[in-house]
Amino acid sequence: MHDPQAVYRVALLAADEVPAVSLEGEARCSQYVTICDHAGNLIPRKLAMLGLQEAELQRHIAWDIGAAGVSRNLACALDGPVILQNYSRLVIDCNRPLSSGESIALRSEHTVIPGNRNLSWMATRQRAEEIFSPYHSCIRATLDARLQRKQDTVLISMHSFTPTYLGKRRPWHIGVLYNRDARLANALITALRAESGLTVGDNEPYEVGDDTDYSIPEYGERRGLLHVGIEIRQDLVCNEAGQRQWAARLERLLSGCSSIAHTC
Repeated sequence: MHDPQAVYRVALLAADEVPAVSLEGEARCSQYVTICDHAGNLIPRKLAMLGLQEAELQRHIAWDIGAAGVSRNLACALDGPVILQNYSRLVIDCNRPLSSGESIALRSEHTVIPGNRNLSWMATRQRAEEIFSPYHSCIRATLDARLQRKQDTVLISMHSFTPTYLGKRRPWHIGVLYNRDARLANALITALRAESGLTVGDNEPYEVGDDTDYSIPEYGERRGLLHVGIEIRQDLVCNEAGQRQWAARLERLLSGCSSIAHTC
């Protein structure tokens, strides 16, 4: 008799593939925890590139270009851990609720994603269990351990954005994102606007929402942690020099901003 669970029992990620999540600097002891929901653009071999060409996987539709490098450099400078999600948002978006229609995108910008069409419930569940869940379990375990130690935590959620979107130019060098709790965001916006030559977005080019985002509502707001979302324009962090430069700037500003925000 045909077993409908048989296909599902074949793991999505083979034993020799990169794990879904990387935790680096676990022993670092500062108050800062940096997370990067769209750090990688890997596709499990089983998914056959989702029917896309390699060039498509180098675009923003697949990952946040430069965000992983900034996250690593910033976390090191802040002496805190960094948690990175290694697989492409096109497999499953780890900054979307599983109930969201954008969790597994059928189209991104003008690009149709063939490998995401007509997915069975089982295939969708497998992506959630092997990609989404390990990443968020790692974040939860890290935050829970800090809570158990009565250790203060400031959560930094790192992203990057394209210089243009659907033909519209984006003027910001950096955007600072928040939802209900703007304590750290407001302090960081003020500090960034005091820097020379920067155009700073206040909840630009995106706004955080319960239906459109997962990490900030889940970890920043529901846990009552001081937190901020950061978006840096990709042309500024597409190489190592830019990633180091922006990490150094953010490290320099965040300590003072965190102190201000804690008093609000």
